[in-house]
Amino acid sequence: MVKLKTKEEIELMQEGGRRLKEVIRKLMQQIRAGITTSQIDKSAEILLRKMEGEPSFKRVKGYRWSTCLCINEQIVHTPPADRVLQEGDILTVDLGMYYKGFHTDFANTIEIGEVKQRNRAFLGKGKKTLELAIKKVKTGTRLGEVSKTIQEGIEKAGYSIVKELTGHGIGRDLHEDPNIPGFLEGPLESTLLVKPGLVVAIEVIYARGDGEMEYETKDGWSIRTSDRSLSACFEHTIAVTDGGSIILT
Repeated sequence: MVKLKTKEEIELMQEGGRRLKEVIRKLMQQIRAGITTSQIDKSAEILLRKMEGEPSFKRVKGYRWSTCLCINEQIVHTPPADRVLQEGDILTVDLGMYYKGFHTDFANTIEIGEVKQRNRAFLGKGKKTLELAIKKVKTGTRLGEVSKTIQEGIEKAGYSIVKELTGHGIGRDLHEDPNIPGFLEGPLESTLLVKPGLVVAIEVIYARGDGEMEYETKDGWSIRTSDRSLSACFEHTIAVTDGGSIILT
């Protein structure tokens, strides 16, 4: 069931998103070759709490960390560890803030040090595709337009959507209905009609290889590409209001 948000609830989420953006800005300044993902995670939690929020991900049953930090072939949900970032790695930083009863969610994939031109093009396509998909989140359109835009942007560039992983609704719970695939599933007309009050986390999750995935560890968290090809994820939280759509993060 899709839970539409009131004007007051969206205003709270907007403030939470503003605070999360400040956390992200400060966190990104600390990321460099030679540090571990555990160090990044500790910094993220300190910053979240300084902004009077809580780590959204620690509210997920069984997950003990504030971030998911995925390197190269790791796609999503990779817990922080003692792995050291190396020059030329790409790193997905995924984190959420729980603020006054509501979650906001964000992800970005960045280059560590000197990165090959083809990797820069790979990441640039994901960023651009997310920008185009966000423009489709407006009153009167179908969410299938978002999925179609993601699929076309990624596949026309020669990359693959990781089809098992999707964007999602967000609010009092980190993951709410509806799911938003990165590909058009069924007739466009059968997908959800966008209305004011809808708040969603749009995610572009893709790989350089065939897009097949597997669990990396027995604990069921970290997911990587089966062919070990590079993967990336870009995500923003978007709210639809009577006055238009707002990027909260």
